[in-house]
Amino acid sequence: MEQRLSRASIIAIAVAAALFAAAPLFAASWILFILTLALAKFIAVIAVALFLRAGLVSFGHALFYAVGAYSVGFAYKWFGLREALLLVPLGACLGGAVAAIIGLFMARYRGVFFAMLNLAVSMILYAILLKFYWVTGGTDGMGVGSPTLLGYVPPRAMFRMLYYYVTLAIAAAVLYAVYRFLASPLGFFLKALADNEIRIEYSGESVQRVIYATYVLSGALGGLAGVLVAFTVGHIVPEYAFWIQSGEFVFIALLGGYANVPGPLLGAIAFEFIRTYASKYAPYAWQMTLGAIMLLIILFQPGGLWAIYEAATARFGRSAEGVERA
Repeated sequence: MEQRLSRASIIAIAVAAALFAAAPLFAASWILFILTLALAKFIAVIAVALFLRAGLVSFGHALFYAVGAYSVGFAYKWFGLREALLLVPLGACLGGAVAAIIGLFMARYRGVFFAMLNLAVSMILYAILLKFYWVTGGTDGMGVGSPTLLGYVPPRAMFRMLYYYVTLAIAAAVLYAVYRFLASPLGFFLKALADNEIRIEYSGESVQRVIYATYVLSGALGGLAGVLVAFTVGHIVPEYAFWIQSGEFVFIALLGGYANVPGPLLGAIAFEFIRTYASKYAPYAWQMTLGAIMLLIILFQPGGLWAIYEAATARFGRSAEGVERA
């Protein structure tokens, strides 16, 4: 990411903020559900995008996603806890705590070893969730009741809208926090990691420390995303920890463009709507539709949807400047 937001980014963020704020006024209930789900998944996607910027791919971040989701399920099942303002930080903290433990040895690896080790740990959790059915519910999963806000239980008619705004506020806070992280010295070292590790060490910074700090942050974001998705869907299944879920996060990051902070958000929204409509009109070929779209982006615009947007706005800006000069 650049040190300063580009003009295209500022315009897009302003327009998007207005559209997101007004969405409940004109969007149907099912569209609001998809937007809420996309905003929640965006938080997990941007956690994966942090490592993609460093030239590392994680196929195991569904681990933290599942940790956050099941923290909600267990809190509801065992303690009857439904307060969103308690469960949201709980899921994020548990995700960060698990990442802090796993990251101690994960920060030592690079390339395919980093990707596969993350995948292996995630699949261990998947097997545990699947086999210990008397605790986790196995393939049946666990139900999650509607959360409360400061003890307030909103009417069913208002719940979708109220929870959408809560998710939107959290996603906006994450967007800003990640931007500040990437603009910090640690964020610049993370980007430099993809180019030359030795120069980072020569500058006096530890490469393992950079990866470890990023790993803990990404784990907390994954746990936070899991909590929000659990509230949105109302049901938790072991597939939240499966490798396909991790692959989906990587897919969305590539689709939207991981080099810029707003890219994963654009990718998450596009992915959810494309999957919804593709499942409706081509229920046996929706994966092929997504694959074809990704193939086109990789061939013609590897920077993702956000790069397409920036290229279009830059061309429009040059055209407008030419008209003014004429």
